[in-house]
Amino acid sequence: MKTDGMTEEQINQRHAEKMAKKKAARDKMIATKTSTGGLLMVHTGKGKGKTTAAMGLATRAIGNDMKICIVQFVKGAWSTGEKKILDQFPDQCVMKAMGEGFTWDTQDRERDVAAARAAWDYAKDAIANPEYDMVILDELNIVMRYDYLPLEEIISTLENKPEELHVVVTGRNAKEELIEIADMVTEMTQIKHHFRDGYKAQVGIEF
Repeated sequence: MKTDGMTEEQINQRHAEKMAKKKAARDKMIATKTSTGGLLMVHTGKGKGKTTAAMGLATRAIGNDMKICIVQFVKGAWSTGEKKILDQFPDQCVMKAMGEGFTWDTQDRERDVAAARAAWDYAKDAIANPEYDMVILDELNIVMRYDYLPLEEIISTLENKPEELHVVVTGRNAKEELIEIADMVTEMTQIKHHFRDGYKAQVGIEF
């Protein structure tokens, strides 16, 4: 906004007029939004924050008296800050860490596939359970990336989820088939990452 030669009163008046126009345009746009119901949301990309954002949604949902199931496909029985918090709401949140670590840790494909199948079978039951308002499938994208489970089975299940259920899928390298059926896809873009400067995983930041 150019302010050359304008008085403070004129600047404030112009600002008020500009904001009034923006509000009118936004109100008009919001008036066209009438749909409600469960969303399929995907958090992907190389940047940090995919699981973190999903846990934020879980916290928000709990605050709105919703019931959530979180299935972690890669993370094992790790002690994390989010688990300590969410475990304080056992009537609203079930958190199942069913992975055995990253595939480069196990170095055993059959074991990884078996763990993925067990987690997915649990996840399918959660998706079908009418008690849940939200199901978070943490790192499911990694399972799909390595073809541990039939892609068609996962896509079909998610595409035919209960109408009012919110589902969140996290992990890098989301498949195009998943992106196609999702209602919202957010790609975390890595610009800088502290790991590259020698930092290790830290309490309160990574877990």
